[in-house]
Amino acid sequence: MRTRLAIKFHGLLERFFPERRLFLKSDTDTRFIRLRPGSQLVAYAGAAGIVAWTIIATAILLMDSIGSGNFREQAKRDQNTYQERLNALSGERDERATEALFAQQRFNAALTQISAMQSELLTSETRRRELETGIEVIQATLRDTMKDREAARVALANLQEQTEDSDAILAAALVAPTSMAFMADALSDTATERDQIAANAEAALQQRAELEHEIRLMNDQNDQIFRQLEEAMDISVKPLDKMFRSAGMPTDQIIEQVRRGYSGQGGPLTPLSFSTRGEEPTPNEIRANRLLNQMDILNLYRIAAEKAPFAAPTRAVVRNSSGYGYRRDPKTGGRRMHNGQDFAGAPGTDIFSTADGVVIYAGWQSGFGRLVKIQHAFGIQTLYAHNTNIRVTKGQRVSRGDHIADMGSTGRSTGTHLHYEVRVNGKPVNPMIYIKAARNVF
Repeated sequence: MRTRLAIKFHGLLERFFPERRLFLKSDTDTRFIRLRPGSQLVAYAGAAGIVAWTIIATAILLMDSIGSGNFREQAKRDQNTYQERLNALSGERDERATEALFAQQRFNAALTQISAMQSELLTSETRRRELETGIEVIQATLRDTMKDREAARVALANLQEQTEDSDAILAAALVAPTSMAFMADALSDTATERDQIAANAEAALQQRAELEHEIRLMNDQNDQIFRQLEEAMDISVKPLDKMFRSAGMPTDQIIEQVRRGYSGQGGPLTPLSFSTRGEEPTPNEIRANRLLNQMDILNLYRIAAEKAPFAAPTRAVVRNSSGYGYRRDPKTGGRRMHNGQDFAGAPGTDIFSTADGVVIYAGWQSGFGRLVKIQHAFGIQTLYAHNTNIRVTKGQRVSRGDHIADMGSTGRSTGTHLHYEVRVNGKPVNPMIYIKAARNVF
């Protein structure tokens, strides 16, 4: 059975690949090489395999080249967009800071003017009360004078009726006009003084009305300044709060931790105080203290943002070659968890610290190659692996943006790239959470 199948297969090969002979002739001899159908089939199959492999490899290289070019162009566009967004946000932040500074200056000037006006108003009120008291005294004196004049008239009439002696009548007549003239002069002086006091009181009331109008205008200006400051604070604080919440960081705990760490210097601002008389705070004082508290929170957010890894570890054009999560292992081909983010770039690409911290490891570690590990605040660690060169030492304190290493392919790596990890309390988290959360702020 096997022989017949072999004969049939050999016959089929003879139809497509008939036996051929390759003659080799020399000066003294002629030889030939027999090419059997099986040998020809193997030769054709090998040649076809080589041609197919060449075509497939060429197509793969072309696709990879095209894909790399697209990735580079996309990365350049993303970087340009990111840079433009960063410049726009920086300009807007500077404008808001300048507006807040000018508003604070206007607010301080308004407070000074209000204090001066309040002093003038109190002085005017005291003067008005003194004038009212003087008017009341003068009116009382005038009433007493009128009573004395009426009593003198009555006494004079009685004296005229009861006295029969002409000399006495004449003497009384001579004395009475003198007393009446003196009383008339006193009444005239009193009336003049009364009119002057009334005019002064009217002028004081007019000045008080003008001061009250100016105070109302100042209150309107203060309200406008407060609104501008409150809007500036909202615009500044809300993006930072959103950034921390997007990264899964509890803002209340973060702010409290930073406040405890900066309680001696650079801590909360002192609340604004306008009076030492133990009086209840005015609405403006309450709004001012609320703004100062928001400024304190904004400052604490700024400190916390510097201590958390809200930045990208590279500034050059790189490609996100592998993300966080389960993936096909490039070495074994099996499914394996990838605890970081890979950025592929040119050899020697600068790598920067993404936050303030202390270097707790700088050296070789199996699998990671040349590794830099930095401890940050809030229990956060960042890892930078597969470096070709390390530029920091263990125990060194670094700031965000410091050059800490150069990109390489050391350790368990298939090519030049940076393996970047973020760990919170020892557990890996997706680094892109922090990088994306900061894109709308920094």
